[in-house]
Amino acid sequence: MGGATVVHVMRHGQVHNPDGVLYGRLDGFGLSDLGRQMAERLAEYWRHVPLTHLVSSPLLRARETLAPTAALFQHLEVAIDDRLIEAANAFEGKIFGEDNKALRDVSMIRHVLNPLKPSWGEPYVEIAARMRGAIVDAAAAAGEAGQALLVSHQLPIEIARRDATGALLPHDPRRRRCTLVSVTSFHVRFGRVTAVDYAEPAADLLPRKKGIKFKVGT
Repeated sequence: MGGATVVHVMRHGQVHNPDGVLYGRLDGFGLSDLGRQMAERLAEYWRHVPLTHLVSSPLLRARETLAPTAALFQHLEVAIDDRLIEAANAFEGKIFGEDNKALRDVSMIRHVLNPLKPSWGEPYVEIAARMRGAIVDAAAAAGEAGQALLVSHQLPIEIARRDATGALLPHDPRRRRCTLVSVTSFHVRFGRVTAVDYAEPAADLLPRKKGIKFKVGT
């Protein structure tokens, strides 16, 4: 009997977003120069990995992150899976700024009343279900003992990891274990995740944090 199939879920690279918009699912937000450098670094990381299946979120930043790697595996078609998309967020398109101004908008108060759901966007249980399905289907497409590479977004990846490991889905957004172009690897046997690994192949390229500020969503 062959080994487990591994589904690597990579977060996209840094996005060009000089205005600080919470872009969510908005179209047109591609990678910054640093983000493209991250994508190229990850292509080198995957160069000698025997990938058998490639999948991306439909959003531009995810597709651009996968592109350099896909160029190395031209025999593989890149599939688009809507289940890998960013989480829906009621604050999409708003600018928070240094003082999180969007959180003080009285018209938005109802969206921050229940952080356990969360009330500001797509319920965690729904994110978990769609990501679980995407991972299991990718494992089936990759084949027994194959390796799939998926590109998604921070919150969906964090929820997928928590779901697979039995951790609570509600969490502090500041404590997510999912940096830019990090890789969360799900080992799948018989349609079930049996182990989860984590790596940061481009840790040296990550921007230095200026301090922790709370923002809703990812």
